[in-house]
Amino acid sequence: MVGRIINNDWSTYLNPLFQQDSFLQLTQFINQQRNNNTVIYPADHQIFNAFELSSFKQTKVIILAQDPYHQPGQAHGLSFSVPDGVKTPPSLNNIYKELVHDLNIEFNTSGNLERWAKQGVLLLNSALTVEKGKPKSHAKTSWVNFTESVIKLLSEHKQNLVFLLWGADAQQKTKLIDQTKHLVLISSHPSPLSAYRGFSGCKHFSKANNYLKINHLKQINW
Repeated sequence: MVGRIINNDWSTYLNPLFQQDSFLQLTQFINQQRNNNTVIYPADHQIFNAFELSSFKQTKVIILAQDPYHQPGQAHGLSFSVPDGVKTPPSLNNIYKELVHDLNIEFNTSGNLERWAKQGVLLLNSALTVEKGKPKSHAKTSWVNFTESVIKLLSEHKQNLVFLLWGADAQQKTKLIDQTKHLVLISSHPSPLSAYRGFSGCKHFSKANNYLKINHLKQINW
């Protein structure tokens, strides 16, 4: 798997994970699938985009999702995000609607969330790859061990982080986070099937910024 060189301070924390047998087996599995002409998203050089764009030191907010988009042209290594020029997916549309409601932010026409990542928002999927047309196809691989280790590292080594856990799958990660040191905000998933159950009106973006402000950290320009 190409792209395991992280060009910032994440390398200190991730390099030991890259050496674990479980990760080496995961790499072998993905390489084998690609050698068999199975289409895997995102492209190799984009798998670790979330870490490339939000250094460990800079990270202040973590938005956790399930796995990458599984249709062509959508996934580029950031949870909920799509590249410029790609139609905004329904869940992200609901995220934007909540931003309008919460912070009176003008509805964004681009689904590219790199602007968030560059401010310290780690847009993390539980699994960093997926097979074309098969959602959650890599959800039970060693990606789970890898990303849970990332959450534990953040919880242990940093202070005053904000974790946004939307949906039942994300909320299962609550047990990995020291809530005496960090803010955990939970709601239903922003999917059209569940946003009405608690995501809409949750005001997580203003709550996150208020927490950052109280702790003398720069707020996110959502």
